[in-house]
Amino acid sequence: MTTLARDQRTVGPVAGLAPEKSRATEIWQSNRWWIKRTALLPVHVFVFAIISFFIVLLIPGDPVKLVGGPQITAAQYATIQKALGLNGSVFSQLLTYLNNIVHLNFGVSAYSGKSVLSEFSVRLPATLELTLIAFVISIVFAVAASWFVLMRPRNVLSRILTAYSRTAGAIPQYLLAVAAIFIFFATLHWAPAPLGRMSPGLAAVPPITNLPLLDSILRGRFDATGSIVAHLTLPVLVLVASQADLLIKILVRALEEEVDRPSTWFRIASGVPRRIVFLSVFRRALPQLVVLLAAMFGFSLGGAVLLENLFSLGAMGQYAVDAINTKDIVALRGFLLFTATVSLIVFLIVDLVNMILDPRRRSDTATKGN
Repeated sequence: MTTLARDQRTVGPVAGLAPEKSRATEIWQSNRWWIKRTALLPVHVFVFAIISFFIVLLIPGDPVKLVGGPQITAAQYATIQKALGLNGSVFSQLLTYLNNIVHLNFGVSAYSGKSVLSEFSVRLPATLELTLIAFVISIVFAVAASWFVLMRPRNVLSRILTAYSRTAGAIPQYLLAVAAIFIFFATLHWAPAPLGRMSPGLAAVPPITNLPLLDSILRGRFDATGSIVAHLTLPVLVLVASQADLLIKILVRALEEEVDRPSTWFRIASGVPRRIVFLSVFRRALPQLVVLLAAMFGFSLGGAVLLENLFSLGAMGQYAVDAINTKDIVALRGFLLFTATVSLIVFLIVDLVNMILDPRRRSDTATKGN
């Protein structure tokens, strides 16, 4: 017995005599792949807050004089400088800015005189609504088109879709928007004037969720619903046309790779129903698409902001343009931080979904002895 104890102290516990893991340890090891990534989100937001702080400082011009005018007195200059948080050293300004963010105080816009947080609570949902509508339609269209190309490779429509996918990133989004306005509004008169989300004669819909389309449905204002759908059709189509081509290209390539894998041919040779085989192929090809979606959402959000300004939809697009034109540093920092936070949240969700679809990507689940 003494020899066995000495051997265990020397070389560790023998097989079968190792103590069992505690329940808490098992829970942590099986869930740390998503807990650690979720916990890093505030760190990423904090880092970007610091970056955005210095980016805005690099914009040329004196924001104090842009707000108060070139003829302001020294006393007025000092007052506006303090209101904008520009008094003191750069380091003290940064500490004040980060402290305000921790307390969810994003300041007051020097241009509008309204709280940045209150402005975003109204404007950001409208921009997200446009982005999400286009994003969902793009995904559905890309999946359906890829399935059709895979099932009917010699069909004329499949060849058109394949040619369309090869144009990924070749046509600027802004050019597509201008062409759509010229063709469908100025020439064919199929689309309403790009002058807002609703026709000018309609009464505003009282907000519930600040999502204009959803609020019009919840309020039973179907006249407003039809007008919003008509005004959003062109922006949505432009967003879909500018991003679905890349989705189709990536998904078709991933599907073709999965179809040629030995595991797929084994299922076919084993007599597995064709529907099950193709569902398996899609499941294994989806992780590549999911990874791409995270990056594309940021571009979609930026594209929605651009199109909102071009189609006079207001929301975050107009807010960003006004902040840049007036060098409203409070609004600019808030805009950068909010859009980055939304994108980081989407990246996190997509990352977790990707690891749910393919558990092999959960590198943190590997434990000693497995």
